[in-house]
Parts: sequence; C-alpha cells; structure tokens
Amino acid sequence: MALTISNISLFIGENLEYIDKGYVVVKNGIIESVGTGDYKGRSDGAIYDGEGILAIPGFINAHTHIGDSFGKDIGVDSTFETRIHPIYGIKNKILRKSERKHLVNFMRSSAMSMMRNGIVAFADFREGGLEGIDQIKEAISGLSIKGIVLGRPEFYHDISKDFVKNPKLPPGVIELIFQIANAADGLGLSGANENTDNSLNEYGKVIHENSLKKKFLISIHAAESLETTKKSITVTGKSEVQRIVSKLLPNFVVHLTHASDVDIELVARKKIGIVVCPRANGTLGVGIPRISKMLSSGCCVGIGTDNIMINSPDMFRELDYVWKVSRTFADRPIPAREILKMATVNGGKILDINSGAILSGKSADIIFIDKNNLDISPMHDPHVSVIHRANASCILNVMINGKFIDGDEFGCM
Repeated sequence: MALTISNISLFIGENLEYIDKGYVVVKNGIIESVGTGDYKGRSDGAIYDGEGILAIPGFINAHTHIGDSFGKDIGVDSTFETRIHPIYGIKNKILRKSERKHLVNFMRSSAMSMMRNGIVAFADFREGGLEGIDQIKEAISGLSIKGIVLGRPEFYHDISKDFVKNPKLPPGVIELIFQIANAADGLGLSGANENTDNSLNEYGKVIHENSLKKKFLISIHAAESLETTKKSITVTGKSEVQRIVSKLLPNFVVHLTHASDVDIELVARKKIGIVVCPRANGTLGVGIPRISKMLSSGCCVGIGTDNIMINSPDMFRELDYVWKVSRTFADRPIPAREILKMATVNGGKILDINSGAILSGKSADIIFIDKNNLDISPMHDPHVSVIHRANASCILNVMINGKFIDGDEFGCM
C-alpha cells in the first residue's frame, strides 16, 4: 500500500530545490515518486493533505561517538588531549570502569534523542573492539534509526617512539580487524599519530580486501588540533592528511580543522569525503574548519556532532553554528542551501547509503516541519529558516524507511 502526501511544501532532489506545493508518494519504504503541483495520479493507499507542512530530507549525522553518552561534560575545562586521547584520556578511563548495561542504556537514549531531532542515520566510531560493536548493536536494537557502525581494535602506536622502527600490526590485531570487518560496517580509526606507516598500510590492505566482499567503509580522524598537526610534521616530515592519503586511502576523513590548502586539495583530488564537526571543535577550543575552502576545492563535506561527552547530537544547532561562523570568518559566507546539503545529501553520499534526498528511488527518510511553528513562521527564505531558526519543536514527525516514528521510539510516554 502506498502513502501519498499532497499539497505539501518540499525540498526536492539533491539540490534541495524549494517547492511551495507538491506531493510525495511512499511505498515499501521507498520514495516512489515526487513532484510539483497537485497530485493527479491514482493511489492504492491513503492520500493525506500536507497543507502547512514542509518536508525536508532526514538529517545524516556522519560522525558520532555515542559510547561517550555516559560522560556528558566531564572534564569540561581539561585540555584537548586530557579529555579525548584514546590511551590516557578521561574518556578512556571512564569507559573501562563503566558497566555494560549503563553504557548501553545511555547510548540508546542518545539514539532516541537523535531521532527526536530529525536524525535518520548516524555513523559511529565505536571503540572497544568486538565488545564495543555488540554494545551499540544492542543499544539501537528495535529502533528505526540507521546506525553505521565503524569498529576499531584498541591498539595504538606512538609515532614519537615508533616511527623510525616503523613496526607493523601484530598478528593478533590483524586477526581482530578481520573479525571486526565481519561484525561492523567499517573501520573508524583514531588518527595518523597513533599509527606508523606500516600499520596504516596494513589497515588499508585488510579493509580494501573486505570491500571486495561487501560494502565496507574506512575512516580516520585527521588534523583536529594544531598540536596533532605539528606533531605529525615534526616527527614524520608529512602532515597527517598526506600520510593518511598515501598509506590508507580512506573513504572519508573527520575534522581537518587545521588542514592546509595542500591537504584540502589532495583530499579533493582523491575524492575522499570530509566530515566536519564544528561545534565539537569549538567546545574543545581547537579551531574552526575551513568549510568554505573545502567546498570551493570540490570536496564533498558532511557534518557530524562528534563525542556526546562534549557535544549534543543536535544537527539543528550544528547547522546554525556553521551558518553564523561562516558569515563571520569564512572567505565567503556559505549559502544556507549548501549547509543543509552537508547534513543531508552529502552525508548520504559519504556514507554510501540510499538516503539524504527526497528523490524517487531513495529511502523514505523525511522530516516533516510545521511551517506555522512560532519559531519559524513566516518563512521568507525556507533554507535559511530551517538552518537558522528551526529546532526539534518544529518537527511534526520523522519518517525512516517509510515508517513514522512513534512516541515510544522518541522516548515519550
């Protein structure tokens, strides 16, 4: 049975063209058709009047660490490395001491929060090896939100000590990577400074070998802080990005807050996606990614909310932050439509999922916004209104795979 919504406003296609009056037909979880004007076709199901509603693509949160949900705002005044370093950071110490049931419950709460805020899919860098993968799968079990799990073996080098000797990954770690490849959707690595050239090479070989068997992603943090950027150049003579591209060749990199022009152009040339996390960078005080430069260089840029320990998983806030910062610091302000594409269309492309646009053949992942909400009415510029004024209170409902999310999934009574 099909569901048809007529007389509705829409952001249509990959360019998010605003249509004041149109229709969308959903069948078997897929957008069967979408168009402008009155719906004149036949329907084998219900037809609803969408007057006063704006349908936009569901948000894709392309980088999270929801395993950190237990530690919101812990160590808020600590240094960058003290808070999130994978070996001696506060986060790692608490993770090791926390009970599984508590971690799972808080992760589930964060997944519900994301849906409440219009997020239909998220990609999570899941620490903890196979156990960490099991935890997040349990946390989102039964929820409609799409979780792309990027696992990681808890093994790290210190390039300050190991770079000259350039050791490879131990056989046990390589075996674990193969196991993670079977259990997860990809690999989410910490950073180049926690790997030698040989270990980056080996990660790449294992993952690209698995990519021949099934769709498999590989991603890594890069150039997040000035300190990590300087360390890479001082020890290896190359930037983190240069080492990552030459040795690993991932599907996408995260942050690039301190990437040089050369780094950005290299990533663009290799068609590697970039996921920026501007509010998390701001919370940590490490800088502002040069999104305008990335876009003008031809990069496909998505958005992530990063560690829930330091940042809420709210894409509306992320969009508003990028909008304001770009108008203050960028070489040229980023158009509102381009910012919204980062949270929808581009995220779908980077994660290689059939989502991110209201387009025939795409998954029916849609946010329905109340155009008469007090915070956004009247909408003189719909793209600006969504990224600059909208919030969770403007959402009438969220659809994932053609299914409206009910109160239970939102965590409502």
